[in-house]
Amino acid sequence: MTSSVLDLAPVVPVVVLEDAADAVPLARALVAGGLPAIEVTLRTAAALDAIRAIAAEVPDAVVGAGTVISARNVADTVAAGARFLVSPGWTDALLDAMKGSGLPFLPGVSTTSEVVALLERGVTGMKFFPAEAAGGTAYLKALSAPLPQARFCPTGGISAASAPSYLALPNVGCVGGSWMVPGDAVAARDWARVERLAAGAAALRG
Repeated sequence: MTSSVLDLAPVVPVVVLEDAADAVPLARALVAGGLPAIEVTLRTAAALDAIRAIAAEVPDAVVGAGTVISARNVADTVAAGARFLVSPGWTDALLDAMKGSGLPFLPGVSTTSEVVALLERGVTGMKFFPAEAAGGTAYLKALSAPLPQARFCPTGGISAASAPSYLALPNVGCVGGSWMVPGDAVAARDWARVERLAAGAAALRG
């Protein structure tokens, strides 16, 4: 597996699952559509079981954990089979835990000072969150000249329409989004629709 989450796929689906039984068919649909890297957020009680199921039953998926905010989250998701970690922000303790896991990880940033602090610690791959609210493509473009070594996965408010403008930036490796896993499609278990949306997302960086 690549050492960076940023190089797995142009788009990383950000998945919120209320029912772990949906995890495997959803993951299979995303993989079939060309999106193998799947971030399951720790926002629901079903999240760890969902990660466990995808890790065990969908070998072509690279399942990761999102909304990782504590060392306990890191330990739990590693035990469940997560293969990468994503946080909305970071502290020294959280960064130490993510580094200690041995897994690729993306700590979240939204300010230049946070970026510089991570670069000081040898971290060059980061999540830019919440992307649209924090300045969007204009902000990331402004960072690219003084901090070219930093690379980002912007997440938060990104759509199929806005994703290409992010992916065109030299310091963006991938984007995170949930438009290919709309809540109504998941609720209806319309996996064919998810696969179609995933295929469209996978084609955004041709």
